[in-house]
Amino acid sequence: MRYEDIRKSVSAYLDRTGYAAMDLKYAMFDMDGVLFDSMPYHAKTWVQVMAETGIPFSEDDAYINEGRKGVATIELAVKRMGMPEMTKDEIQAIYDEKCELFNACGEAGPMNGTLQLVKSLESHGVRMTVVTGSAQQSLLRRIESAYPSLFELDKMVTANDVVHGKPDPEPYLTGLHKMNAKQWEAVVVENAPLGAQAGRAAGVFTVVVNTGPLPDATLRDSGADLLFHDMDEFRDSLATLFEVIRNTVNENGRK
Repeated sequence: MRYEDIRKSVSAYLDRTGYAAMDLKYAMFDMDGVLFDSMPYHAKTWVQVMAETGIPFSEDDAYINEGRKGVATIELAVKRMGMPEMTKDEIQAIYDEKCELFNACGEAGPMNGTLQLVKSLESHGVRMTVVTGSAQQSLLRRIESAYPSLFELDKMVTANDVVHGKPDPEPYLTGLHKMNAKQWEAVVVENAPLGAQAGRAAGVFTVVVNTGPLPDATLRDSGADLLFHDMDEFRDSLATLFEVIRNTVNENGRK
């Protein structure tokens, strides 16, 4: 991405938030569709379990709702269809079945290019953790093996750590708190509309990598400060991003 395009994005972020400058020290990564190529499995199993329950739900719906707590996704789908309200136990049973179906899909591999991106960020001295709307233990356990010693997993935020999931800012605000980081010191790395909304609402510069089928415009409209089409494109722009951050100041801003 060109220097001027990144400069405009950083300047717009500083103008919007009122911060004087960025000082990139921390990165908070989403998991599904960012660390692991797991979203096709999620989409497939969401469609299957919803169909068994009589709830129309497409693969695009799975991508649009990515990042939302699983039970909240079911509640929203039921409400959208005007169906009778389900009990908490009924909703939990549907989500438990969805998790079983997902686990039966086998292991999702790491997302292409993410390991190299993470190593590049580490070489710039950036500390990293994971902020995910998932509580899928089969994936959470694999982060350390796929990305050894690269993420501070004691500071990870999952669906079990928050009351309000994405698009609420609580997950990323919790991540900032755990990392002892300020908004202007961090970036969010996302792939989904709800995650982009959450990052923006938390006041953090939000980078979205479109690894799924949704239109770029959907992700831009959701709050992406920068949009890339794969991890390699993001990694290739890192040096420029750091240069822009060093050179861009909001003279009317605050820290």
